Amino acid sequence: MKRTIPDPNRLSVLLASVLLAYVLARLIDTGRPSLDWNILGVVFSIPFNLSAVTSLLAAGLAATGMDWLLRAHPNYERASSPEHWLLPALTAFAIGIPLYTLNGAGWWLTLGLGAVLLLLVFISEYIVLDVSDPRSPAASAGLAALSFAFFLVLTAALEYSNARLAFILLTVFPAAALVSLRAMHLRLERWQAQWALGIGLVCAQLAAALHYWPIAPAQYGLAILGPLYALTQWGIQQEEQTPLWRTSIENGLVLLVFWGAALFLRP
Repeated sequence: MKRTIPDPNRLSVLLASVLLAYVLARLIDTGRPSLDWNILGVVFSIPFNLSAVTSLLAAGLAATGMDWLLRAHPNYERASSPEHWLLPALTAFAIGIPLYTLNGAGWWLTLGLGAVLLLLVFISEYIVLDVSDPRSPAASAGLAALSFAFFLVLTAALEYSNARLAFILLTVFPAAALVSLRAMHLRLERWQAQWALGIGLVCAQLAAALHYWPIAPAQYGLAILGPLYALTQWGIQQEEQTPLWRTSIENGLVLLVFWGAALFLRP
């Protein structure tokens, strides 16, 4: 009998391991050291502490754990596994950023909500491995929506934490590229690395331009999410040979909606 959901034992162990990493990082205080580089007379300082490192380790754990879950799937193929690592890794990383800045009940609420969303990502990635599964289209749509939602959370949390511009750029560029890459692959069933890199570069440039503006974190996140979503959909429609005028109008309106929402949230 084919297994249609991940092995419950593997799933619970993986989820508990990721969450335990965040809890342990919370309990251990390592201070706030920083890594400094002097490049052409300009000193770049990047905060370095256990909480920040935990987000990266949790992302790696989620990615490798996703592969571990997929190995129990009857349609598992080693060559097709890496594409299913991207969103779990991004999800685990995005959860860690707000946890780094919150305290008290807000921290536990974020951890619980993050656990539920991470669980949904693991299950959805398992389902979409089999394209003949009748739940696959819904799971693919859910994964795409979650990836954009996590990008919004990530960018807003970065702005809220007053992170340095260098750290923001090093985070936004790969995150935007990975979200775009995965969303386009879910829709087109082929890799579009050139689109993803270009979209990631645009989002990173916009993140740098807006970093010093006096706007709220939610506004900052929406202002960057708009171009990410619009450009990703524009790329998908271009690959599907949709007329350029229709693509431009539709995604131009989408961009205006996101930026209008950002203005509406003005404090």
